Amino acid sequence: MINKELVVKLAQERIDELDRGLFIVDVSISKSMVINLEIDKENGNVAIEDCVSVSRNVEHNLDREEEDFELHVSSAGLDKPLRVLPQFLKNVGREVEIVLVNGTKKAGILKEASNESLVLETTRQEKPEGKKKKETIVEAETLPMSEIKETKIVISFK
Repeated sequence: MINKELVVKLAQERIDELDRGLFIVDVSISKSMVINLEIDKENGNVAIEDCVSVSRNVEHNLDREEEDFELHVSSAGLDKPLRVLPQFLKNVGREVEIVLVNGTKKAGILKEASNESLVLETTRQEKPEGKKKKETIVEAETLPMSEIKETKIVISFK
C-alpha cells in the first residue's frame, strides 16, 4: 500500500525544486489506489506545467510493479473550500462565505488569517433613530478556526 507520507514527500521535493510558491493543499488515497493530490500557489494560479512536473516526480518514484495506482494532480479549484493557512493568506481581501459549526452563515471580506482565527469584515445598512437615510455600518469580527466548518471564496462575475 502506498502511504500518504511518501506521496507528500515526493510532491514536496518537486515543489521545493520548482520554487514557484506552490504548496500542497490535500492528498487522498482511495482503497482502489487512486491518488488525488491538490496543489495551490501563493500568488497567481497553478500552471498545467506545475501539475505535470509534480505528477512526474511522484509517478517516477513509485513502483508500479509493487502496486498499481492512478495519480491525479490538480489545482485546488475555486469552487472548493479553503483548507490550509496558505490558501487563507492568499485570499485575504477577497469576499468569502463562512459556515460555522453551528450552521450559521456569514459573508464578508477576509481581512486576516492565522492558524487560530480569521477576521471577517461585514457591511450592512442601518437606519439610525431620528434619521431618514440609512448608514453603512462596517464591522470586523474575529472568528476562531475551531468554530469554522467551511470557508469558500465568493465567485463574482461583476
